[in-house]
Amino acid sequence: MTIQAESRNSDSPYIESVMRGLTLAQASPIRPAECHWHMVFVQHAGEQRTILVGPWSSAGVTSYGAEAQILWVKFKLGTFMPHWPTRKLLDSETVLPEAAASQSFWLKSSAWQAPDFEDVETFVDRLVRAEILVCDPLVQDVLQGQGALPGPDHAKTFGQLASRTVRHRFLQVTGLSQSQIRQYERAQQAAGLLENGVPILDAVFEAGYYDQPHLTRALKHWVGCTPAQINLTARG
Repeated sequence: MTIQAESRNSDSPYIESVMRGLTLAQASPIRPAECHWHMVFVQHAGEQRTILVGPWSSAGVTSYGAEAQILWVKFKLGTFMPHWPTRKLLDSETVLPEAAASQSFWLKSSAWQAPDFEDVETFVDRLVRAEILVCDPLVQDVLQGQGALPGPDHAKTFGQLASRTVRHRFLQVTGLSQSQIRQYERAQQAAGLLENGVPILDAVFEAGYYDQPHLTRALKHWVGCTPAQINLTARG
């Protein structure tokens, strides 16, 4: 193990989860895809960095040094910054400029103090009051099936919004299409089954894949591992 971490849920309507960790050694582990964006606060070698980490549309490799203290704030789908739409964060990491005050950074022309693990909700509430963070309810409506996005040749509407407008708004807010998020969630479901010792062919059926090659392609893309590799890790 190269990192010690703990996570907690949040009662904030804007936050999916909060996690903090300490890196024990330099490493370059596989990073799975991710449909949520994060604010990440890193303290390493006497320096503080604040990073906007966008959704990742595929698995990849990440790198970190030893003895870094990291705080991850994962935002709920639908939470975004109007001045910096999530679509512009896709597949990227953006380091925010440091402010003069210790452990502070610049965001939308204002200096902000980095939060602690325990007071993330207070920090996010301040961003909300400053209208830097907002939540678009359309995203959850679409994901819950109340407004499945029709194809480009259909004339259906979501409420009073044309389907093209809904698709554009969804992409701006989440950075990913509804289809990509569904694929990601299905891959996560399949990986969870395999991690719990479910045989590969049973995972294919339960997660709704056509066959084992279909499952393998999906997991390599979204998780970065094959079904056999996940099964092997689960068996220890």
